[in-house]
Amino acid sequence: MNKIVEDMANRLLKRKPEGFGPLESRVLQSTLERTTITRDTNKAVAFHETYGDRIADTIARIGGSWSFILSFLAFLVLWTAGNAWLLTRQAFDPYPFIFLNLVLSMVAALQAPVIMMSQNRQTERDRIDAAMTTRSI
Repeated sequence: MNKIVEDMANRLLKRKPEGFGPLESRVLQSTLERTTITRDTNKAVAFHETYGDRIADTIARIGGSWSFILSFLAFLVLWTAGNAWLLTRQAFDPYPFIFLNLVLSMVAALQAPVIMMSQNRQTERDRIDAAMTTRSI
């Protein structure tokens, strides 16, 4: 090994480079070259991603945001106010808002499995990331 590698080994690791294993040598060499030794897991996962997977991720990203929660809360308030006070004579969904309950149930029934699919994909992505990190070092 050259002098720079030996100096870095002494300075950072407080050891002589002759006692390094192949993994330690590779890490030290990548430090000197200022390069990474891990792979981009996003590319590996994106290669196998289907259209349905992208839709599930988008729905989970939107459905789990504060903007969605606040806009849905505003929708509920408008629905309730519109049917309880403004449309007292011809409310299309009078109290106890059975149609609103149906809409909420359908949204929950469709949104929950899609979010679970996205979470399962994230778990798989984490698994791939952990496997690639341990394999590449």
